[in-house]
Amino acid sequence: MASKEMEKLLERVYKDIDTFDFNGQNVPRIILTDRKFDDIMSKIQGKPISVNTNLNILQDGLGHVFVEILLDFSYGEIHEEFLIYANESIDFFESLAKTTMFALSPPNYSEVNQDKIFMVQLPKPEKAVEAIDIIKNGLSKKSSLQK
Repeated sequence: MASKEMEKLLERVYKDIDTFDFNGQNVPRIILTDRKFDDIMSKIQGKPISVNTNLNILQDGLGHVFVEILLDFSYGEIHEEFLIYANESIDFFESLAKTTMFALSPPNYSEVNQDKIFMVQLPKPEKAVEAIDIIKNGLSKKSSLQK
């Protein structure tokens, strides 16, 4: 990957992610602004909803791995994209592969305020397992290239 392409990808990286304890499981979370979260919830509240989730993995063969998470909600014409730099977010993806779900929430989510969280179950759990394998393989290439 040329350095300009790498710079462009790094500029697009979504950094507001973490993992948190949800009912005894370490679950990955994408943190949205309060406004963005409330906007999504207002469009889907009370509706039967599914979320088509795709994980697109981008790598350069030099150990840089990015994962583009694409979400298409079945109602409300909602489409979200999050580009995550897997090199710096391995815990997020290991947790995703283990739980096969992730959360969307505003920054101030707490166990007390559980109406401010939206859980997304991956429709194809094997994709998360494949993703973590590809990520780890890409990261191992980077460490072997640095030696």
